[in-house]
Amino acid sequence: MSRRTHHHAQQGRAGSSRHDGGPRAGLKALGLRSPGLTPSRPASSGLTRRSLLSAGIFAPAAALLSSCGDTGRTPADTLRVMDSYSNDPDYGIIGEALQQAADTVGVKLQRVAVSGQSLIQRVLQQGSSGTLPDILMLDNPDLQQIAATTALRSFDELGIPTAGYHDGVLDAGTYDGQVYGVVPTVNTIALFCRTAMFEDAGLDYPRTWEELRRCATDLTQGTRYGIAFCGNATYEGTWQFLPFFWSNGGDERHIGTPEAAEALGLLSDLVQEGSASSSVLNWGQADVKDQFVAGRAAMMINGPWQLPELSGLEDLDYEIVELPVRDSAQRSVAPLGGEAWTVPATGDRDKEELAAAVLTEFLSDSSVLSMAEQRFTVPGRPGLTAEFLRRRPEMDTFTDLIPDARARTAQLGEDWPTTASALYTAVQLAVSGQATPAEALHRAEEYV
Repeated sequence: MSRRTHHHAQQGRAGSSRHDGGPRAGLKALGLRSPGLTPSRPASSGLTRRSLLSAGIFAPAAALLSSCGDTGRTPADTLRVMDSYSNDPDYGIIGEALQQAADTVGVKLQRVAVSGQSLIQRVLQQGSSGTLPDILMLDNPDLQQIAATTALRSFDELGIPTAGYHDGVLDAGTYDGQVYGVVPTVNTIALFCRTAMFEDAGLDYPRTWEELRRCATDLTQGTRYGIAFCGNATYEGTWQFLPFFWSNGGDERHIGTPEAAEALGLLSDLVQEGSASSSVLNWGQADVKDQFVAGRAAMMINGPWQLPELSGLEDLDYEIVELPVRDSAQRSVAPLGGEAWTVPATGDRDKEELAAAVLTEFLSDSSVLSMAEQRFTVPGRPGLTAEFLRRRPEMDTFTDLIPDARARTAQLGEDWPTTASALYTAVQLAVSGQATPAEALHRAEEYV
């Protein structure tokens, strides 16, 4: 099974990038203040059970269902859809798939696409007023908390097929033993390596943490760092830490373990030793990509959503390999990303059944393959892998990772966001040098 993918891109103008004065610039240049345990607002929802309660979405089911609100304002053959694919090309790709499914069922759609940061707030508002749409997309880590409010219908009750999915995909959509949503196509993260830089340095692509340290050190020169990653105070920072945390035996139920400290120590050392910029504490994944494209990082941690842009750049050769593990006997465990599609409990049984029929078509093999191919995401069902790789052979590393990829809510369910915040806080404390990895994790764990 292939564990690396070679890419040759055609280069245009690189995107904007940040630069902080070269690889050996000190941490003081960042001017970082202690993040304490109240870092900046996450890019993701920051959803908690308390926020759901205070927003009123946890109102008794009978009260919620008796106030159907907007559900009664559309014709019987029209379904309301809400998702966060607000920009092209995703807006158009998802819209086409939804429309084809609706045409097959014989219904019309009224679709609203909002920004990802606005989606959960809209869900909370609609949940409290009983005006949820007929079909709702949720980021998969948020699904269990919404399902806990009784605001979603079980796929088993509605007859939506759930067989044949990767375990991680089903875990992400399951609450209290019932499937409430499915992610049709998924993503994860891996290590991107600039081919020419490795060849010039006479280096092989790293498979272990020690090899990663050595490569990052040897590839750091002039204004170029060895590696770029996202360590910011958002769920993106947690997302990029998780492969090292999980692959080394970290457990999100008890984050202050020696195994977790070892994983955090790797990221901390990369910055403290000058192989990664101290600006990783502020970078999002798009910023990381900009550093890689501009030649200011020889390696980056990132995902397949960057491939459309990278493939449009000339003279950019790179390999994609699995993220290294501490010991060669370990396996790389990646986090599962993707958006789950659900049927809210609106109280209108006829429309709920129509919504289920539309989602069944939307989740069909041909629909999923088309979305996966166009969006550079991996089908959530392994039975589609062979055909997908025939269409997108450059996605083989990501496809190899998905069978072992883990849902972020698999262990903690609706309590995951609190631990996610604790983990990115620990990353901030350790990578900034304000605490040892063990101290950072113990301090963060006190608030879980």
